[in-house]
Amino acid sequence: MTVNMTKGQAISLQKSDGGTLTSVRMGLGWQAAPRRGLFGSRTREIDLDASAVLFADKQPVDVVFFRHLVSDDGSVKHTGDNLVGGAGSGGDDEAILVDLQRVPVHIDQIVFTVNSFTGQTFQEVQNAFCRIVDETNGQELARYTLDGGGQYTAQIMAKVHRAGSGWQMTALGNPANGRTFQDLMPSILPHL
Repeated sequence: MTVNMTKGQAISLQKSDGGTLTSVRMGLGWQAAPRRGLFGSRTREIDLDASAVLFADKQPVDVVFFRHLVSDDGSVKHTGDNLVGGAGSGGDDEAILVDLQRVPVHIDQIVFTVNSFTGQTFQEVQNAFCRIVDETNGQELARYTLDGGGQYTAQIMAKVHRAGSGWQMTALGNPANGRTFQDLMPSILPHL
């Protein structure tokens, strides 16, 4: 059963049978919004990029994104850069896989961001979402719809963080501006 999350909502990342999740996928999907022009509506390709920043005690220690596809410890993997989107309300355009059992014990939070590398704003995006999927069986656990457009070029989407012996996901959905995860660090830090 999928939980449709709202901004600020946190959910436990445990299986419905009470077991612990071992591997999750953070999927990102989007479509270019049609734009009205003199000769009708048309769409322009949008290049959104998913990133995962790994933190230990509120300090960034590693990042996974389109230019660094695997974390140094191998626990987090980006499946590759999608330059145009298109899945929108269906499948994932970009995905980041997290092997929760392999995440080093000192890593206590992983923050997922999305940014427009080409600088287009979210006014030009529709049907954007992020979701967490149990990678062992393909079951979608949680989905956060990135609402509304806006004059920003990025979002701090969600974070996965340690909670006791397990993990929780918190939907953040905070708009930001920046073309890369480095540009977003000042916007990420208040959410740790």
